Amino acid sequence: MGQDYRRTQTTVSLINYHFVFCPRYRRKVLVGEVEIKFKQLLNEICKDIEIEILAIECDKDHCHLFVNALPHLSPADIMAKVKGVTSRLLRQEFKHLRHLPSLWTRSYFVSTAGNVSSETIKRYVEEQKTRG
Repeated sequence: MGQDYRRTQTTVSLINYHFVFCPRYRRKVLVGEVEIKFKQLLNEICKDIEIEILAIECDKDHCHLFVNALPHLSPADIMAKVKGVTSRLLRQEFKHLRHLPSLWTRSYFVSTAGNVSSETIKRYVEEQKTRG
């Protein structure tokens, strides 16, 4: 998947987001059992909200997440769900994370990606008026 158009009753879309987000204070908590549980939770959350994970990779102090989403979900909605649920459940399960008021920073990086470059779309739009 990832490069296939997704269809709903009213939309056809190809929306891929690349997210990068970090634990508070860049704490190196995404290791061992925490990383395994985090990835498991991510899979469950994304399945629930109909997001397809194209790639996921964690370092000790940050996570890269590449997903395909439907158009009714904004990047902010996706991050709110992912960070909120994983923060709560990971802090409940792992004692060494319980003292944190929240696991994640409020900030994140997001970028879009798809089959067609921005330059190609720009050229297509500009040429619409000249089509006969």
